[in-house]
Amino acid sequence: MPDLADGESTEMQGSGSTPYTLKNTGGVYSCSCPAWRNQSIAIEKRTCKHLRKLRGDDAEAARVGAALPGKPAKKKAVAGGAGGGADTADDEDEGPPLLLAETWDNVLDLAGWWMSEKLDGVRAYWDGKQFLSRQGNLYHAPDWFTAGLPDVPLDGELWIDRKKFQRTVSIVRRQDRSDHWKEVRYLVFDAPAHEDPFEGRLAFVKKSLAAGLKYAQAHEHVLCKDVESLRAELARVESLGGEGLMLRKPGSKYVAGRSSTLLKVKSFKDAEAIVTGHQAGEGRHKGRMGALLVRLPDGTDFAIGTGFSDSERSKPPPIGATVTFRYQELSEAGVPRFPSWVGIRHDITLPPVKRRSTATPPKPAPAPAAAAPPAPVVVTAGKARRFEFSEGTSNKFWEVSQSGNTMTTRWGRIGSAGQSKTKTFADENAARHAVDLLIEEKTDEGYLER
Repeated sequence: MPDLADGESTEMQGSGSTPYTLKNTGGVYSCSCPAWRNQSIAIEKRTCKHLRKLRGDDAEAARVGAALPGKPAKKKAVAGGAGGGADTADDEDEGPPLLLAETWDNVLDLAGWWMSEKLDGVRAYWDGKQFLSRQGNLYHAPDWFTAGLPDVPLDGELWIDRKKFQRTVSIVRRQDRSDHWKEVRYLVFDAPAHEDPFEGRLAFVKKSLAAGLKYAQAHEHVLCKDVESLRAELARVESLGGEGLMLRKPGSKYVAGRSSTLLKVKSFKDAEAIVTGHQAGEGRHKGRMGALLVRLPDGTDFAIGTGFSDSERSKPPPIGATVTFRYQELSEAGVPRFPSWVGIRHDITLPPVKRRSTATPPKPAPAPAAAAPPAPVVVTAGKARRFEFSEGTSNKFWEVSQSGNTMTTRWGRIGSAGQSKTKTFADENAARHAVDLLIEEKTDEGYLER
């Protein structure tokens, strides 16, 4: 693994436009990210996901000790934050010290890693007595549901079935300990308190749940042979309505926060587009290209902002060039979601096409008279989409709307006026792409659209 000599520093890109600075000063490693700065322990004992990514989990565990990193100090509500939301107290990392996944870059060889289905349920931490959410709120499971669970921490998912996420949420957030819980299963994939490598922890989970518990079981893991078997399993799971796969590095430790030892894998497709322009970069990429503006053969415009090397950003492909990109899926408006740069195509050339208007989504085919009209799933110009999150004492809303090249978000407690923030982008397509990303983030956090 790479490391920093005494006095050296390096930069690592985070979720924002400005990279974080990692330093080694006399053997004390530091990072300028909020997660490192806000820990309420001695600076020589602090670590973060950026230091672990640079040096490796084992090296950081040896440096700071086997204990999990200290949790950030609780903050009061402040405006701003990624996506324009407020960093309120219950949005801070005040929940259990969970291991969180990075996204597979489609390059790392995952042969020999442990593979399991990515469950579309509700993440739940069993602390030995009760279920806690990622935010640290209590799930009121009936006693008969938790009977037989060991008195040690477990990490798993409360799950009903594929494509049953909203049904699962509606049950586990109830506070009446109702019989609806009989639909739910607790699928366990780790034992956070055990210091054994992953294989040992998984064996412990299987042994602890081997007594034939009715509502809990160990989540199935199999070894990944190669990338071909990975993609075959991914295709199988997705064909059944599954969300994707999770890959766990063999021999890895359980650490709090995001770690490259746990990767999520979803399908990405390849396609071609024509370059129509270059969006100027900001922060570390100031003076270089920030995003590539492209157009699909059907006239749909959008921006590609990830996957470029620094040299490619300094010398981007010319306007009119045909390029290949990778994406996850198309939105209802036909816009690729999460596009990532692959390269210039020299073997084919797409003909020029006119821009297609994307102010409103294409009209769907007429439905039968008795059918209800489909709910809108894209942001129409000026019209806000509202999402709500209710868990324990936390009841929040988040709204997003787009008008041309501007995006407006509004957030706060349900019943209040909340706060709002408007951000301007280079063009309409860049704003729409930002909206898609934020909606994905909020739904991943458990927000439901109203």
